[in-house]
Amino acid sequence: MKQNKTIRTLFTVFCILVLVFAFATTAFADGDPIAVVNKLSDFIFGLIRAVGIILLGFGVLQLGLSLKSHDPSQRANGMMTIAGGIVIVFTKEILTLITG
Repeated sequence: MKQNKTIRTLFTVFCILVLVFAFATTAFADGDPIAVVNKLSDFIFGLIRAVGIILLGFGVLQLGLSLKSHDPSQRANGMMTIAGGIVIVFTKEILTLITG
């Protein structure tokens, strides 16, 4: 019993040392850091735009189904989804207009 606890403790210390030495590497910045931030920003806004396009398509589908079934509450939800999708698609442009 005592031996199992010692082995477990030694294994835990070994794992911690391996992780410390594995992740203790120096990272050197290459090039302009602002360019890297701009690339990340473009990527994130691309993902947001994709979600907006999906919502826009879902809103059009919902509006079409509401016109077929004559359901006014579903029609209102479809219009709100379309409006939200448009706002999400143009988020980057809206933010650049606000910030200048």
